Amino acid sequence: MENKIRIKVLTSMSMLIAISLVLVAAVNFPLIPAAPYLKYDPADIPILIGTFLFGTSAGIILTAFTALLQGILISTDGGPIGILMHFAATGSFVVMAGLLYNHTRTKRAAKVALICGTITMTVVMVVFNLLITPFFLGASIKQVIEMLLPIIIPFNLLKAGINSILVWIIYKPVSRFINKI
Repeated sequence: MENKIRIKVLTSMSMLIAISLVLVAAVNFPLIPAAPYLKYDPADIPILIGTFLFGTSAGIILTAFTALLQGILISTDGGPIGILMHFAATGSFVVMAGLLYNHTRTKRAAKVALICGTITMTVVMVVFNLLITPFFLGASIKQVIEMLLPIIIPFNLLKAGINSILVWIIYKPVSRFINKI
């Protein structure tokens, strides 16, 4: 019986990675006109659903595989730095949201987890942008600091916030479907 459960979890996680890749390829658009290179995509939604279903460790694994495959197959212009930034953004969200939700699996816990995950991702991306963007874009730290309030912080809050709202809406029906399989 235990092997059957493992196969179900691995199959479900593979399916969530595939859905995430399809979503990032099919739906991506700039959220902030001043930074058209920063694009919204709903790829974190399946990763967060997997985190809520299977735990924080599973969420980190989903994040790693998705970031790597997306960086190699879809968003190739970011290269290794894009993969690292994606892993940092989604990974920080997954760790915070997963730990909070999987500690107490209630609607209230899910709401708190998604809000805290959004804030965590935003803070982590401020730090990562200060450390990495100067090398990636050839910008000075001063230029990156000037981008924080008008671009970087709003982008991360919007992206994570939209994905959180969508996870909040679809998690229960999706989890019921996956649990029936």
